[in-house]
Amino acid sequence: MEIDASPYHFLEPLATPSRGNVTAFVTDLLRQSIVTLQLKPGEVIDKTALCDRLGVSRFPVSEALARLQAEGLVDILPQRGTTISLVRIADVLEYMLIRKALEAEAVRVVTTQRSTDLIEALARNLSYQRAAAGIDDHFGFHERDIEFHDIIFADMRFTRVKGVIEHTRGNLDRARRLLLSPRRLGTSLTEHEAIYAGIERGDPVEAERAMRAHIDSVMAEVITLAHKDPGLFADGDILQRDPGYTAFPFG
Repeated sequence: MEIDASPYHFLEPLATPSRGNVTAFVTDLLRQSIVTLQLKPGEVIDKTALCDRLGVSRFPVSEALARLQAEGLVDILPQRGTTISLVRIADVLEYMLIRKALEAEAVRVVTTQRSTDLIEALARNLSYQRAAAGIDDHFGFHERDIEFHDIIFADMRFTRVKGVIEHTRGNLDRARRLLLSPRRLGTSLTEHEAIYAGIERGDPVEAERAMRAHIDSVMAEVITLAHKDPGLFADGDILQRDPGYTAFPFG
């Protein structure tokens, strides 16, 4: 049996999109691989091997990496090449604060005007989360986790708000994936069920409180991980010098 020797064997070669879509395709493909930790923090990108695997020229790969640099997912250093960026705990803290403010308000709004469609969509999503958690399917659970929050934002029909969340998601998702364990899956499921319960009962205070508690819980575990294994983070050395570096407004 022939073994694929490419360091990027997990990437699907490019199909035949129109020329203008090649860069977007490569960007999305690499972003997904970075967020899912297939391309690991600190890993050096071999552009030649990447082009060979995807069957594209260097131009769309270079453009894609430039876009991902703007998102904070890669570092491009002159004369030193391109590496997958380490997660910055400072960025995670800031983005999580943004998410808490937006998502707490979003869940309050949708709860006051909840529809049958929203309740059914969230209930269906939770059933998928339970199934994924039951077989310790980290990837499947994470996808359903993202979908759970997206369902709430979609119900608001505020595309700009959703866009802000999307912009902060890349590094947050990487940090959250570092936390995934059978225990964390169960904890997140319980927290999602509490959010759903508030929405289903039409209690905006309960739903908002549950959302804030969920985000605080995730952030607390990220901070614990950062102190336990600072080498996973770009600014991990600062944690050892300044215990207050990871201060976060819980509650």
